[in-house]
Amino acid sequence: MRQQPGVLIVEDEPAIAELIAVNLRHNGFRPIWAMDSTSAQCELDAVLPDVILLDWMLPGESGLTLAKRWRSNPRTKAVPIIMLTARGDEIDRVAGLDAGADDYIAKPFSTKELLARVRAVLRRRAPEQVGGTVAIAGLSLDASTYRVTFMDQMLKLGPTEFKLLHYFMNHAERVHSRSQLLDKVWGDHVFIEERTVDVHVKRLREALGATAGQMIETVRGAGYRLTAHVTPVTRPQVNA
Repeated sequence: MRQQPGVLIVEDEPAIAELIAVNLRHNGFRPIWAMDSTSAQCELDAVLPDVILLDWMLPGESGLTLAKRWRSNPRTKAVPIIMLTARGDEIDRVAGLDAGADDYIAKPFSTKELLARVRAVLRRRAPEQVGGTVAIAGLSLDASTYRVTFMDQMLKLGPTEFKLLHYFMNHAERVHSRSQLLDKVWGDHVFIEERTVDVHVKRLREALGATAGQMIETVRGAGYRLTAHVTPVTRPQVNA
């Protein structure tokens, strides 16, 4: 079963947020609501959404400030942002786009238009790379030569572990459920137990070693994610 695209709705008016959420849910999306900048940041710190619907006027920090911050952060810079605002003047639209928004929709708007804009920014996202090299925190994977290194040391991975790592590295910092990993790595035509994912994640961690293996995090109740944050493993000193 394919995981529904997550949409973070950052909107301080409950009636508007609920209307958006209901329509998103009925059209195959998974809405998450945050009513201010603080709760929005908490949601982003936990799980990256596929799209952010960001209101301009918010309690505390404005949507414009948040858009600039998220665009300057390597973890969130690739997440599409659609600005929602009652400020429809050209100068405001330009300000929103200059802050990093991918699209801009002025209130009041139809839910059909909003859904069309969400689908459009998802289509415009860069396609997944099936070849080439991806590198994160000293870990490097070259899909064309089928090589994986950590701190320039060659690592040996099995075919499934290689595909699993490739997917994790191309979607770093995102939480992936077991069913999503089965769909994306094994294929949605394959019917195997979700626990199989746990076995291969364990093998992947072992193949990566004590330090790089920490990059594959278990998110309790949700699944797994690859993070760039690792703690070097130091060997105990032996006194001569």
